[in-house]
Amino acid sequence: MKQSKTTNPELIQLIDLLKKESREKQATVWLDVAEYLSKARSQRIAVNLSTISRNTKRADTVVVPGKILGSGVLSHALTVASFSASEKAKVKLAAAKAKYISIPELLEKNPKGAKVKIIR
Repeated sequence: MKQSKTTNPELIQLIDLLKKESREKQATVWLDVAEYLSKARSQRIAVNLSTISRNTKRADTVVVPGKILGSGVLSHALTVASFSASEKAKVKLAAAKAKYISIPELLEKNPKGAKVKIIR
């Protein structure tokens, strides 16, 4: 079976950055995120807001190594980072006073990956 590799240059650059930061800062959370992102498109993670709401508490920091979808309601404010998010999800995150940032922004703010949850 032929193994596929991503051709998205932005995704390739992000995976390389995550692996580099994981080695330099001994932060295994970034290596785990890089591994999830490097999977085939059909195996990438898509998480609904309802799943994020059920598995987090107020003021948590969460990373989704894939896409956030807008199904469900977010009941509390938190910081969410992902590779991408639907427009509906971004609107609902703003309505819940949650902060949506990209994974590189989270990596810059928290290079050690302390207290970051991976939701998959």
